[in-house]
Amino acid sequence: MCNGGNVAAVVLDNLGLFADVDLSVFANLTMLVKLSMANNSIAGKIPNNIDSFKSLEYLDLSGNLFASSLPPDVGKLGSLKNLSLAGNNFSGPIPDTISGLISIQSLDLSHNSFSGPLPSSLMKLIGLVYLNLSVNGFTKKIPKGFEMMENLEVLDLHGNMLDGNLDPQLLLLTTATHVDLSGNLIVNSASQQQKFLPGISESVKYLNLSHNQLTGSLVNEAQIFGNMNVLDLSYNQLSGELPSFNFVYDLQVLKLGNNRFSGFIPNDLLKGDALVLTELDLSGNNLTGSISMITSTTLRTLNLSSNALSGELPFVTGSSAVLDLSNNQFEGNLTRMLKWGNIEYLDLSHNRLSGNIPEVTAQFLRLYHLNLSHNTLIGTLPKVITQFPKTTVLDLSFNQLDGPLLTSLLTLPTIEELHLQNNALVGSIDFSPSASTPKLRVLDLSHNQFGGYFPDGFGSLTALQVLDIAGNNLSGSIPTSMGNVSSLTSLDISENHFTGPLPKNLPNSLQSLNASLNDFSGVVPDNLRKFPLSSFYPGNFELQFPNPPSGSGQASTENHRNKQLKTIIKVVIIVACVVVLVIVILLAMFIYLRAPRKPQAQVTDKDVRRQAQSTPSAFSSREGAGGRVVSAQDVATSRKASSSEIISPDEKMTAITGFSPSKASHFTWSPESGDSYTAESLPRLDVRSPDSLGGELYFLDDTISFTAEELSRAPAEVLGRSSHGTSYRATLDNGLLLTVKWLREGVAKQRKDFTKEAKKFANIRHPNVVGLRGYYWGPTQHEKLILSDYISPGSLASFLYDRPGRKGPPLTWPLRLKISVDIARGLNYLHFDREVPHGNLKASNVLLDGPDLNARVADYCLHRLMTQAGTIEQILDAGVLGYRAPELAASKKPLPSFKSDVYAFGVILLELMTGKCAGDVVSGEDGGVDLTDWVRLKVAEGRGSDCFDNALSAEMGNQVMEKQMKEVLAIALRCIRSVSERPGIKTVYEDLSSI
Repeated sequence: MCNGGNVAAVVLDNLGLFADVDLSVFANLTMLVKLSMANNSIAGKIPNNIDSFKSLEYLDLSGNLFASSLPPDVGKLGSLKNLSLAGNNFSGPIPDTISGLISIQSLDLSHNSFSGPLPSSLMKLIGLVYLNLSVNGFTKKIPKGFEMMENLEVLDLHGNMLDGNLDPQLLLLTTATHVDLSGNLIVNSASQQQKFLPGISESVKYLNLSHNQLTGSLVNEAQIFGNMNVLDLSYNQLSGELPSFNFVYDLQVLKLGNNRFSGFIPNDLLKGDALVLTELDLSGNNLTGSISMITSTTLRTLNLSSNALSGELPFVTGSSAVLDLSNNQFEGNLTRMLKWGNIEYLDLSHNRLSGNIPEVTAQFLRLYHLNLSHNTLIGTLPKVITQFPKTTVLDLSFNQLDGPLLTSLLTLPTIEELHLQNNALVGSIDFSPSASTPKLRVLDLSHNQFGGYFPDGFGSLTALQVLDIAGNNLSGSIPTSMGNVSSLTSLDISENHFTGPLPKNLPNSLQSLNASLNDFSGVVPDNLRKFPLSSFYPGNFELQFPNPPSGSGQASTENHRNKQLKTIIKVVIIVACVVVLVIVILLAMFIYLRAPRKPQAQVTDKDVRRQAQSTPSAFSSREGAGGRVVSAQDVATSRKASSSEIISPDEKMTAITGFSPSKASHFTWSPESGDSYTAESLPRLDVRSPDSLGGELYFLDDTISFTAEELSRAPAEVLGRSSHGTSYRATLDNGLLLTVKWLREGVAKQRKDFTKEAKKFANIRHPNVVGLRGYYWGPTQHEKLILSDYISPGSLASFLYDRPGRKGPPLTWPLRLKISVDIARGLNYLHFDREVPHGNLKASNVLLDGPDLNARVADYCLHRLMTQAGTIEQILDAGVLGYRAPELAASKKPLPSFKSDVYAFGVILLELMTGKCAGDVVSGEDGGVDLTDWVRLKVAEGRGSDCFDNALSAEMGNQVMEKQMKEVLAIALRCIRSVSERPGIKTVYEDLSSI
């Protein structure tokens, strides 16, 4: 735009531009007032001659890839009124010269990598109306003076690492209407422990202090929030009973979730006689009691999930459109739903509800999300659920429903997700294609009792991405019409009776396939040979897999197809083995009896031998061929190599009583379990297995129950070994799968301390954290077991690294980004909800769950259960594998911390970006370096894109995805900075989520 022959403005917003720009070229436009190129993919830096832009009043570079520090001369732009650098990769501190922006009214530096303390010179910007410094790495206390900025209306500092005491004067005297200090490390001063805040300015309408470390009570303090519209104090450590908020007439949104509030919910909050609340979130507290009625006429969103509320469901729900009562202890039947209003979102999962699902229609005409899973509902599927006109998600899984499937559910014009797994539904799944375009994306009918043939109608569900019909009684062949489902990414047809060949035209979009435990025959089609043998076996004895992948750890296809060894050969081999064993035993006894007696000497590394143990148990284990002798040289040199060897799946157990971490253990690492094993610990793994589990079993989750005897009978399979023990997959009589970690002798704390710490992890229910189910304390020193959920299909390591045995094709970029967000969310839960660091984070302790590969962190907080020596060993192991933070290496008595978790997470991000294993040595121009140094060198040379996994090369052609990759790389590099400059996990999680 021009003015009198001079260029007055250059506006290049939202044009999808991709370039490396030298902004100094605009300095020649002496009358330039506005320069805006927001929301592109433009890289560059702020030029040192920025002070040449004398007339500039408006500068917007937001939403690009600029990366540099702010030059001091930026303070010489005396005419500048609006400066927005949000959403780039700017770093370093804000220079004190910022005070020279004497005309500035709006300053937005959010979503960058700025660091250091907030400069006090910001307070000199007296004309400032809008200040947004959110989602950066700012540290130290919030400086005094913001409350004296008379024109300030918006103050947004959320998502940093600001700490120190919350200055009560800031909220008491400010003129701002919008104050957001969430996602920091702010605490109360000593004088605020009892009284939360002395007061809040009448001008404040929006206040967000969530995700901090605030403590205290709100009792008798509700009146200070009297002029507010929005109050968010969630994710803190506030406690005590809830006030009734009687005289808070303007409050519309109240969020107090994930604190430590207890007692009953005040009736006034749900009645709404004197309140105009539209949204109320009290989830994740310790609230008790029952809820008889919700009568508020303004309350639209109500979240009371994850408390200890009990009794029957409320009679009426007022005007609530979104109602979440999940993860409580509600009981009784669903008949009270007959009087509920126009619900749009309803979640009653994880309660104790029983009875039938009522035939209710009128008030659910707007319902789009219904979740009744994990209850004990019975009866047949009600026909009314096929009449809800707007349903997109229906989840009735994990109940006791029976009868036939209402196949019309599959063709509802609005349905996108249908979850009916783990019920007792019967009959066939025959249905006719719908005339309308189907929208169904996720269909889970697994673990029911369906029979008949594979429905040809599935081929008409062209939008389907996930199909799971495992664990039924289906038979026949898979129709070729499934090739029409071009968007299918996950298919599980295991544990059925399917026959014939696998279709050759299954879509190439498949990323996950499980056809095992069927009766398929013929040859595995070419486009399915990218999947591991575990996708087809066990079962399918007549199915041939030509040229199976080497090093997969699975038996060859021929061995699955027919057994070559004849009975006589087996007998000869067994007899020969027995004879050799007897001769060896007799020879050993002879040598022992003839040897002169000497004082007992200490065992050295050279004395370590891989020798089998006998066990008094009726069951025994058999070791696979994956092991090797460990010599003294191995002990000295093979710590790095340990991350690349794989446990053979033949190393299985017939019963829990037959396993233990013993000297016969393989010196291996398994990407399935994520456990790494160090040679140094071999001499100390002298453990025998008991005949049965005669100790005591303690549960940390109230949803399961079984006896130690049932556990001792459970068939088990070795998953992996580490410096602190061995992990097994155990299958109980009722079909429940558990991961059992048998702790090595001497690493567990004393019983009192162990029990005290273990109780802190009770009832962990989070989609990105593997739940701990219980522990077993045996009568002898080596009998210490930790029980957790078994997660399939495997660890991130088993999917990510390009090495023999990798599961499936390379992970796509959207999936890697999703996994990184999942991990950050899980860590955020551990750090802030459970207040403990993970302590053992690595790619092999990130388990991918289900067909969507949802990431869940596992093996956390073991340092709280182990001795100091055990913890040090675990940290040494992390050092070998490349995940140990530098500050832990420098400490004589290292202990895991929140910041060391962030470092390890940064390393995992680098692994996701590069596809390389952190423990491997990467070849560089100056020799071999570890992964973190290699990436730093590439970035320093301006070749950061060279770090990206070659498997992502196709996606790098997409400008949006490449921008995302560079943003994630910048976050990863922040995570592996020195401990003082490293961000908190909240900041990292928010940054990744925003991407």
